[in-house]
Amino acid sequence: MSKLHLINEIETTVKMVAAAEYDPIKLALYLDDLLSNYKIEAKDSEMIKNDNTDYVHMFISSLQIENYSAHTLKNYRYELDRFKNYLNKNLLQATTADIRAYLSVHSHLKTSTIVTKMDILSSFYGWLVKEEELLKNPCLKIKRPKTEKKVREGLTIIELEKVRAACKNARQRALIEVFYSTGCRLDELRKLDIKDIDWQSGSVIVFGKGSKERRVYLSEKAKYYLRKYLKERTDDCPALIVSQRHPIRRLTNEGIQYQIKKIRIAANIEKPLHPHIMRHTFAQLSLDNGMELADLQALMGHEKADTTARYAQISEERKQTAFKRFHAQ
Repeated sequence: MSKLHLINEIETTVKMVAAAEYDPIKLALYLDDLLSNYKIEAKDSEMIKNDNTDYVHMFISSLQIENYSAHTLKNYRYELDRFKNYLNKNLLQATTADIRAYLSVHSHLKTSTIVTKMDILSSFYGWLVKEEELLKNPCLKIKRPKTEKKVREGLTIIELEKVRAACKNARQRALIEVFYSTGCRLDELRKLDIKDIDWQSGSVIVFGKGSKERRVYLSEKAKYYLRKYLKERTDDCPALIVSQRHPIRRLTNEGIQYQIKKIRIAANIEKPLHPHIMRHTFAQLSLDNGMELADLQALMGHEKADTTARYAQISEERKQTAFKRFHAQ
């Protein structure tokens, strides 16, 4: 089509929008749809340079400011690097078809993995829209696949006792008791310092997702094994849980996970054992013992009660007890 024809179409679009109440966003979307029918090339090739690193770096930096965990940032950076290598062009030029094609390449993966990839890309392009680098998020037209809701099952009392008995030293036992007593996430426990513990009240302030502060509590067992572990230490590291090899330093997330894995092998239980399973166990057993959902929600740091309910499976024994207690004959 000629340049004159394009000018006439733009003029018609502007008049149509101007006839109604002026809406700059609506006008921009109209023009974006109109120009999608044309192939536009910049005279200056520098205007469309294939410099994707800056976009990804700025996006990750914005997440850092929002206090996303190092693990999350690592996953976001890895996924965006894979996508930009697949795309092989400027990220701003990605279309819905490009993203669908990228996801289809990974169709052999689990549905939950595909959804995670979609969420990361949608978050990235949503950020570009907010930064006014793009008019529309190309991910919005892609329908999320349905995922099965898994029952988040924690340990039973018997399994918990097997895990406790399998601990080989005070550090391992302290890890298990603090995870179970507080319901902390892995990164929340890793960041704790000795000075954070209020021994008199048996509580500690943790900083969850988005750097949201909440107070959690230590059981008598947790306090006992923490004191025992701290008494054995001869280092001056401020971290609550530290490495055993020199130089003594704060134990990493991977280091904590490795210790939990060793405990699981020694306990010889069928269920998987990792920090989040201990969080499930805290939620499930707390509800089974009569804790109100609102109280559990506050202790776990959830914004919505639905999230807490998903973590806490209601056992058959609890349902039967509730029926006998409250059902009118």
